[in-house]
Amino acid sequence: MKVLVAVILGLSVVFSASLLKDGLTGLKTGDRFVTVKGVAEREVNADLALWPIRFVASGKTLEQAQAKARSSREAIMAFLKLQAIENNAVELQRLDVTDTRANPYQSDGEQKFIVNQTLMVRSAQIERIRQAAQNVSELVDSGVLLSSDYGPGGPTYLFNGLNTIKPEMIAEATASARQAASQFARDANASLGGLRRANQGVFQILARDQAPGISEQQQPVKTVRVVSTFDYYLE
Repeated sequence: MKVLVAVILGLSVVFSASLLKDGLTGLKTGDRFVTVKGVAEREVNADLALWPIRFVASGKTLEQAQAKARSSREAIMAFLKLQAIENNAVELQRLDVTDTRANPYQSDGEQKFIVNQTLMVRSAQIERIRQAAQNVSELVDSGVLLSSDYGPGGPTYLFNGLNTIKPEMIAEATASARQAASQFARDANASLGGLRRANQGVFQILARDQAPGISEQQQPVKTVRVVSTFDYYLE
């Protein structure tokens, strides 16, 4: 009887040790993975330009200030027409009239009216807007007093086609990451297993020419970039 009990206990210990070994081996295999990043970049052209043209006019009377503002507005519209920008691409967005006598800090006490006006140019004709912005000095030469009191001057270039290129860029990033993981597995004398975890990453729209003081929105040509992160098992 004692011999039988000893045999049973011995088999139990061997069986338990076998299970423990299998469990540790499985745990070790599950922990063997490699983390890689896949990068995809694409150069794109802006598909929308927003150009706020701000100008100011003044006069001793409201009528004088309004007349000068009207003259400046007509000069701007004529300039845009010469640049092949249609009237329906331009709209009045802001009109401010200031009576300087209402300012308690005005020292000379002379009445003066100031008209600030903003014309917003909205167009998908990127090249036309870019050329017009380069020739804006012609407006100054014609007597239009441009202003940048309400923000930076010049057009803002936007890219709205991100959803169209997302699938292809994700595929590129995924392929790039798997290639890197496969190379790592070969170097480690291992086989590449299945996917453990994936993180798509954030799409970024960057300036193509990155330099201090230059923002992405100032450039018609941009770089779209995504960095995706993947974990692959190693076998």
